[in-house]
Amino acid sequence: MRELATTAREFDPAEIRRGRHGDAKPPIARAFLPLVVVVSVNLLMSLVLLPRLDFSFLAEERWGSTSLSAVAGVWAVVVALASAIATLIAINYRYFPTLRASMDAGANASVLPAVTIASLVGFGAVVAALPAFAAVRDWVLSIEGGPLVSLAIATNVLAALTGSASGGLTIALDALGNAYMELAAGKDIDPALMHRVAVIGSGTLDSLPHNGAVVTLLALCGLTHRESYFDIVMVGIVGAIIALVAVIALGSTFGSF
Repeated sequence: MRELATTAREFDPAEIRRGRHGDAKPPIARAFLPLVVVVSVNLLMSLVLLPRLDFSFLAEERWGSTSLSAVAGVWAVVVALASAIATLIAINYRYFPTLRASMDAGANASVLPAVTIASLVGFGAVVAALPAFAAVRDWVLSIEGGPLVSLAIATNVLAALTGSASGGLTIALDALGNAYMELAAGKDIDPALMHRVAVIGSGTLDSLPHNGAVVTLLALCGLTHRESYFDIVMVGIVGAIIALVAVIALGSTFGSF
């Protein structure tokens, strides 16, 4: 049933019979507070707290021979999300008569999207390891217009095939990242600009009908592709492509910005 959730009018069949809609809507400030907590704690961890602590022990082999810069992003996001969850529970505790059951249902519902994303990343790694992928890589790198244009096309195509911005971006950077870094160095292109183009490019054609976020959005809104997909195309694809073209044009003219 959960694999056929595209036909459901709820986010996940596992959550259909959990809880009920309240009689009164919460204040808008209460609804926005967890989002504010996520952003604030993330910035606080990244810019203030983590840089002031001594994490030199991470370089030891028993800790994976890593560094703070390699894990700080993940740590900051995890702490920010945990803080937002704790805030959400604290300000809405009286609305959770069975808090444990609600959290169990949410954790169970999170398995499907987590496994889906993991399988996309694994699929990308397998594809990149195939001998035939060398021909695809050579074709992408030979596209005229410069590295920025070819990188944008590569991330667009891969995001369209996977139906996922994160999946397409992961495959593109894992398979072609080193090659584009060499091209950027040879043509004096700022890597930050390359990264910006790759990220925006992955968020264009990923919004095709089979995209998980599109399916979930329509299911939550109780709409069909026939009723709403044209609007999604205009907002999520056409607008993003225009922005991508503008970034490439500005970056080619003025460099990184």
